[in-house]
Amino acid sequence: MHVGAARAVGLFTGVSAVLLLAGWLCAAGKGFQFAVTVVVAAGILVHLFGDSLALRAMRARPVGEIEKPDLYRTVRETATAARQPMPRLYLSPIRSPNAFATGTGRRAALCCTTGLLETLDERELRTVIAHELAHIKAADTLAGSVTVTLTGLITALSAVAFLVPLGDSEEMDVPELLGGLLVALLAPVAFLVVRAGAGRRSEFRADEQAARTTGDPEALASALLKLEAGMREHPLPRQRTLLPAAHLMTTNPFPTGAWRLFAAHPPTAERVRRLRALRRGWDLG
Repeated sequence: MHVGAARAVGLFTGVSAVLLLAGWLCAAGKGFQFAVTVVVAAGILVHLFGDSLALRAMRARPVGEIEKPDLYRTVRETATAARQPMPRLYLSPIRSPNAFATGTGRRAALCCTTGLLETLDERELRTVIAHELAHIKAADTLAGSVTVTLTGLITALSAVAFLVPLGDSEEMDVPELLGGLLVALLAPVAFLVVRAGAGRRSEFRADEQAARTTGDPEALASALLKLEAGMREHPLPRQRTLLPAAHLMTTNPFPTGAWRLFAAHPPTAERVRRLRALRRGWDLG
């Protein structure tokens, strides 16, 4: 089993256990029943929509060779060099420069923002595409799909918690109490889900694999620096619907503010340092 697939299974199991325990602690039997319903719904959502939620959040649409011949050619050539099937290609109208991959096998998809195409030259774009293809090959996108679904569900629960009566309201104001408990509990859980689902090692591994596929670690280092600068100039809109997809991006889409914690990316400076060290190692070798 790929590391990404194992992480996805472990993540879903762990979060399910936490939700069941939280439901029991908040409202005993009825809370546990509600949590079971949430876990089952989460499993269905992961299976049916896990690979498309991020695409929908980014308002991405499919594009083909006729509309974007240069981009299509670059993705096809890079996938061939990586010995992988070409993923479905999507384009997001967002100016913030970034890219992400989702899904596995025939359902794999690669999404670029319009800002990415405007920011990078062909060499740099090729390495970013290779980085995302490496995530697909390692099944990191499977863990990513689980993370997107669970994080979206958890953050949504905090919004509806005040409306869900799970106890005897004659004894106490259970909806209000439950809402307060869920807001307190679910925000850290969402943060931990992103941290567990993203994995900094997977970013370093994808960087190295992209450098080996293209033979151009310096171009990827340059691309990462450009993306970080571009996102400071055109940050991703701080919308709750985009929060679950943040960790999928090539670089942290929220470089400032509290939301940067949910991206769970390694520091760009560290990634650049490793890529340049790899280049020096090749030169010495």
